[in-house]
Amino acid sequence: MTQSGNLAIDTEPLPYEYYENPYPFHDQLRSEDPVHWSDSWNCWIVTRYTDAASVLKDWKHFSSVGRSSRFLSQLPESLRKEMQPFEENFTTGLISSDPPDHTRLRRLVSKAFRPTQVDDLRPHVQSIVDDLLDAIQEKGEMDVIKDYAYWLPSTVIAKMLGVPLEMRGQFNQWVDVINAFLGSRRPDPDEGREAQAKLMELLDYFRQLLSDRRQHPQDDLVSRLAEAEEGGNRFSEPEILATCQTLLTAGYETTIGLIGSGLLCLVRNPDQFEKLKADPSLIKSAIEEFVRYESPIQRMLRVATEDLDLDGKQIRRGQLVAAMIGAANRDPAQFSDPDRLDLARRENNHIAFGSGIHHCLGAPLARLEGEIAINAVLSRCPDLQLTDEAPVWRKNIMIRNLKSLPVVF
Repeated sequence: MTQSGNLAIDTEPLPYEYYENPYPFHDQLRSEDPVHWSDSWNCWIVTRYTDAASVLKDWKHFSSVGRSSRFLSQLPESLRKEMQPFEENFTTGLISSDPPDHTRLRRLVSKAFRPTQVDDLRPHVQSIVDDLLDAIQEKGEMDVIKDYAYWLPSTVIAKMLGVPLEMRGQFNQWVDVINAFLGSRRPDPDEGREAQAKLMELLDYFRQLLSDRRQHPQDDLVSRLAEAEEGGNRFSEPEILATCQTLLTAGYETTIGLIGSGLLCLVRNPDQFEKLKADPSLIKSAIEEFVRYESPIQRMLRVATEDLDLDGKQIRRGQLVAAMIGAANRDPAQFSDPDRLDLARRENNHIAFGSGIHHCLGAPLARLEGEIAINAVLSRCPDLQLTDEAPVWRKNIMIRNLKSLPVVF
């Protein structure tokens, strides 16, 4: 199979400019080859909003089952066997299943996440934010990621899971390595070995925590997952461990991305910065615009379940299809003036949190943390500005996240 044209997104290796600003690359794909086979990515790349939304909603033809196996199948056979525990974890649980398994798991997870849980966390989130800003206010400078954005979701997740705050640094180390591997175009053997080692450490920790909670239940998420029951169904141990791992690798870094890129959007768009400072009630629509404009999850993988046609392209059974969320959320056919940040945007049916049966369960919590964290900075650091040191983006095609964002105020 050949590539369609000489497209910049197929460059080996991807230039840093892609991680810094992927949208010109996406625009080229969308205009020249919106359903594009890439040899370098070893998958179909879908960039139009209608196509990406269709792929995410149509689980019968574009399955979540086996996407990790398909990604790992590119590794040497000897390493593939070595990484079987890694593969088994990433083929278990809510985000790696379709109905009927997905229906059962979603009901159980929803039962563990109490309806009032997010609202109950509001005072706790506000307290964390206030403490973080108290610690840096007098300095007049901070790295938004290292001093602020990183600590909020890690502290909230620690509280939800019922683990000591001292574990936050360890969580960060595990997640960085695992997501670096999963967020590459093709799996690198050395990164794969390191990712599996970190995943095994993470799962061993949660396995011990789960054992303790089964004997001594507490008011935390791990205890509720262990106790969740719906129509006679319960979680298996691998499913609970996969759910805890997903909280970290999917939910934690994306919230960091929302806070970091949201504040970067504001300092780069002074008119919108002033608008939000003047009217803090805009924060809800602002959060929706931040996740559209700089989608924390840029790519979602699915596996074609049969041979099918998409926009005239013949997709074969078993091939990976990458729904490019960041590209879809900047599609001019769906959004008016999509490259303009508009915190009061009225028509904003983005797919930043997915679509269909796999719509993100953690979206309300991410929105809450983003609202409180960003409004607090605007209130307490109203003259926030970038330093001469440029922001640095992580080299990850799955999660769009800043590595550092130095500011002064």
